[in-house]
Amino acid sequence: MHQVLVIDDDRTIQVVLRKVLSDQGYEVAVASDGLEGINQAQQLHPALIICDWLMPLMDGLDVCRRIKADPELSSAFFILLTSRDAIEDRVYGLDNGADDILTKPFELNELKARVRAGLRLYHASQDLKAQKHLLESEFKEAAEYVRSLLPKPLSGSVTIDSRFIPSQHLGGDCFDYYWLDPDYLAIYLLDVSGHGLGAALPSISVLNMLRSQSMDGVNFYQPSHVLTALNEAFQMDSQNDKYFTIWYGVYNQAKRQLVYSSAGHPPAILLNHTTKQGLQSTQLRTTGMPIGMLPDTRFVDQRCDIDPTSVLYIFSDGVYEVFRENNEIWGFDAFIALLVDEQATIAQFGLDYILNYVKTLNTKVILDDDLSLLRISFCADSSE
Repeated sequence: MHQVLVIDDDRTIQVVLRKVLSDQGYEVAVASDGLEGINQAQQLHPALIICDWLMPLMDGLDVCRRIKADPELSSAFFILLTSRDAIEDRVYGLDNGADDILTKPFELNELKARVRAGLRLYHASQDLKAQKHLLESEFKEAAEYVRSLLPKPLSGSVTIDSRFIPSQHLGGDCFDYYWLDPDYLAIYLLDVSGHGLGAALPSISVLNMLRSQSMDGVNFYQPSHVLTALNEAFQMDSQNDKYFTIWYGVYNQAKRQLVYSSAGHPPAILLNHTTKQGLQSTQLRTTGMPIGMLPDTRFVDQRCDIDPTSVLYIFSDGVYEVFRENNEIWGFDAFIALLVDEQATIAQFGLDYILNYVKTLNTKVILDDDLSLLRISFCADSSE
């Protein structure tokens, strides 16, 4: 049975509406002024509200604004009763949140039809809300599944800490790190274009393929070979137009050397303490289109030495593409400046310091894109 709330200071209107609507099978509650009406609405959560425009204490438009501003009540269909018949008054009422306007004196059959139409729209709104909640639940479940596949923090001669924060609609971020043998550590982070399950599923597929090393003939110790094989396997014309960026590196702890290659991904940032320059940042990037865009893309390797003070950051663009209060993007350069300027604090408090800083900049409660961040230290007992 549908709950209908009538808010009107006219006793005659109350009696008429209660009788007519009750005869239609609705459960009817009545309030004599706006404040009482809001209190009843908060208790009853009616499907439809019929409210007079001119009332003591609070007029109908103020009631309408309060109802529509409440997330728990906003889906209620709101019919405004008025003796005003000017077009501009009706437009003003609709612009201020009313879903329908009925002019007094009203014809009862028209009232019944307006109520039936309003309840149909209410049901449609409830169905959409239920579908939205279902999708959000499924995205949350998918995000937890992706999180369950990600590696645990690594300790020992190399320490790795990581964070993964999915966006509202889940994106295509994924990362992994594992020892190819006792001396060689593979590390990568990828970001599939788009959002939703259509982006998450390819990233999971890549993770499973790399983790199982199931690509025949691929030298997993040579990053450019890995990217070439991925580019052959994940061409976007056979992947629902999805492509992805990736940074892939292999660290040789015996030689303290890192070989890396990237495909359209933000560069990893290597921080080193030097005697003359103090803390120095180096962007580890190579040329190469994102995976899947062009079948004949050439990927190259670069090599760098790693000293005991080195700290490496690998990340997706979601960590720095956040909107500040001035509606400007924080940006890559500002993020790098944070890593350099706050290195001692980050070393003390870990990646949560960076995430909390990003949260203070972000104007949205939920991120527009996945955020993935790795911090790699190459000497467990170093003071960094």
